[in-house]
Parts: sequence; C-alpha cells; structure tokens
Amino acid sequence: MSPHDRRAMAQWCAVGSVVALIALCLAWELVLAPLRPGGSTLALKALPLLLPLRGLIHGRRYTYQWTSMFILLWWAEGLMRVWSDAGLSRWLAGGEVLLATVCFVAVSCYAKWTRPSVLAAEND
Repeated sequence: MSPHDRRAMAQWCAVGSVVALIALCLAWELVLAPLRPGGSTLALKALPLLLPLRGLIHGRRYTYQWTSMFILLWWAEGLMRVWSDAGLSRWLAGGEVLLATVCFVAVSCYAKWTRPSVLAAEND
C-alpha cells in the first residue's frame, strides 16, 4: 500500500467515523434510547462534531491534530455510559466508544503520515 493510499484510507476512516458518530448520537438520544420519552436534549452533543468535519474532508492536518484530542470527549462519555447505563443504551454507548476509537486512530495516523518531514522524505 502506497503512502498516498494509507493517507486516503485514514482520511475516509476519520470522516466516516465522525459522520457515523453524529448519526449514532442523534438516533440514540432522539429515537432509540432517549433519557426522556420523546427525545433528550443530549442529542445536542452531536452538534460539536460538525466543527471538524469540513477540515477532515479537505485533509487539513491541523484539523486532524486537534480532532485527536476533541474526539476523546465522546470516547469518555461513551465509556461512562457503558459503565452506568443498562440495556440498549449500554450497547449504543459501546458503539460510541468504538466509533470514537476508530476516529482517534485514523486522525492520529493521518497527522503522523502528513508530517512535513515524512512528506519531504517521500518526495526525495
């Protein structure tokens, strides 16, 4: 696999996991297992995930760097709800942890593989 292919794979894993995480958060808190019948305001936790989406799609390295720390908020929230919730909500929280982990690994790899020193070495 060429370095360009690895970067493209990491980019699409990052974008895909963020989009899936947005969908999961909305479905979870509005339909599948809301805290209150009719939906929960916790669905608003999906909105901040829109912030890095444009930079991830366009391959901006700085966005990948700060997203690696930003996504840990959803990872921690999912981990706490895996621990404390029961039933379907526990499974959805596990999905949140899984998607946040995929995103973290993907953005970390992309940031590493697009370092100026790595790109310069490829061009030599």
